[in-house]
Amino acid sequence: MSLSDPAIVSASPAEELTPPDVSAFTHTPCYCEENVYLLCKNLCRMGVTDGEGRDLFAVFISNENRRIPLWHQKASSRTEGLILWDYHVLCIQRHGRGNALHQVWDLDTTLPFPVPLDQYVAEAVRPSLTLDSCFTRLFRVVHAPLFLRCFASDRRHMKNPNGHWMSPPPTYEPIIAEDGAIYNLDKYIQMSAKDVVTNTGDLVERIFSERFGVIMNEMQVEEFFSMLSNGNSS
Repeated sequence: MSLSDPAIVSASPAEELTPPDVSAFTHTPCYCEENVYLLCKNLCRMGVTDGEGRDLFAVFISNENRRIPLWHQKASSRTEGLILWDYHVLCIQRHGRGNALHQVWDLDTTLPFPVPLDQYVAEAVRPSLTLDSCFTRLFRVVHAPLFLRCFASDRRHMKNPNGHWMSPPPTYEPIIAEDGAIYNLDKYIQMSAKDVVTNTGDLVERIFSERFGVIMNEMQVEEFFSMLSNGNSS
């Protein structure tokens, strides 16, 4: 992901474990999609979720213009951590027991790690704030087991027309999908308001079978995860 300086105004094992520190996870600036891929794998390995990450969801945030504002971001030099990403990726962990809170794992936030979903939405997304329509945020939510099998990136999107890196790449090898694909990042970050599934029930029904996830608007996210925890599971 890349950034610019905006002028925007107009029931799981994890409940019983101490969350790992953010320093335990690989983080390469401007490669949030790969950071979240490895984060999901490591949460499985650490026992924070089951071995397949069935309560984890990779969440891509973008829009048609690839200009989305988020607050409380470490890379920002502005008040309250405001930044304008072309896209951002984080992980949401669903909880389905009692009053446990859904958790957001965002390696780029200055908020707690992890942070309750309702707090992240209120403080980092701020849906109550009126923004110009060009900054409307869309959320592509992908079930982690599908994401871990299908995602691929050879990092071509981070090279300029001269073939030079716009930001230094990770030191490990590029991620190749289970089917041999070497690049499909665009399928995750391309999203349009016309693709938003308006019926939340349909989102719940499709989330466990759509390899590239389902698209929702910012007002649907919390409702969607509430429905997932109320008897809907993979």
